[in-house]
Amino acid sequence: MAPSEAHTTAEVQAVHKDERYDMRFPSYLGFWKRSVPGLDEAPRFDMYDEPHLKRRKQILADHPEIEDMYGYDTNTVWITVATVAAQVGLAYLFGRVLTEWHWTMVFVAYAIGGSFSTQIGIIFHEFTHNLCAATSLQNRWVGNLGNIPLLVPLAQSFRRYHLEHHTYQGVYGYDPDLPLEWEIRLIGNDPIKKFFWLVIYGVMYIGRGLAQQKQLTRWELYNWAWTIVCDVALYYVCGLRGMLYLLLSVFLGFGLHPGAAHFIQEHYTFRDGQETYSYYGSGNYFWLNIGYHNEHHDFPLVPWTKLPEVKRVAAEYYDHLAFHTSWCAVLYMFITSSVLAPQSRVVR
Repeated sequence: MAPSEAHTTAEVQAVHKDERYDMRFPSYLGFWKRSVPGLDEAPRFDMYDEPHLKRRKQILADHPEIEDMYGYDTNTVWITVATVAAQVGLAYLFGRVLTEWHWTMVFVAYAIGGSFSTQIGIIFHEFTHNLCAATSLQNRWVGNLGNIPLLVPLAQSFRRYHLEHHTYQGVYGYDPDLPLEWEIRLIGNDPIKKFFWLVIYGVMYIGRGLAQQKQLTRWELYNWAWTIVCDVALYYVCGLRGMLYLLLSVFLGFGLHPGAAHFIQEHYTFRDGQETYSYYGSGNYFWLNIGYHNEHHDFPLVPWTKLPEVKRVAAEYYDHLAFHTSWCAVLYMFITSSVLAPQSRVVR
């Protein structure tokens, strides 16, 4: 399925390397109209490159002090330790103590375990950009530590594919964050299908990486070995029921859960010309400012604790952009709106 074009080649001859000659300067908002289900059959095509690299250069020209925010924050390491300990503790509680509390376990797996699981996913996001510790090796092991209660070897694969998402944002066939063609065709704009698509979104996210059929890297193999050892240990400590609690937490957390709504919030097109969106609601306090997505794409070397400061310092670049204030509203709009569907993306 070919993406629908917003501009002809004659209208936009090439992507200009000098941002001063980019017609989107200085905001780098596009000229495209978002893909509308029923009118369009595929994501919107944009002849221009992704906006963040050029916007970063422009912001730094006006606010060079933002470079002083680059670095890492070791508080994320302690948050990782606390999150893993709490989640394993709950697995032990339901696996060895509260063995008859079935529906309570399901509720806790969604409300608390799901929140911990998605927080670990955000910790993966931080270690991927080397924002947790001083060296790449140390960051890799923060990721492995966080992987323990997820039971599935995700940390190092997430790192690989997330960096590709930054490098190839919106590039058809290269950005693993884009829905696959068959997802777009199968889900269409049916609210019921969209609902269940969000329920299994975590599975689909993994599937997109597997669809690229890339050979596992050395660190991904380490991740597999580490996960197998940890899973065996968890089985002996928490029992099969404790493992079930952890699996439920992962499945429910990365599905129809407020902590996973950022997957829809970030790059699904809610407005013409804007392909990246931030969220400025209260969920940022628990989920490590993951909502500051425009700020993160502009400055991926800034740790989560300083992203609100980036927005404050460069307010003239962010205050005019559309943003979200409720992740629950994002999920509701995506399911019920006739103009939002898996095809609501921009590709290049």
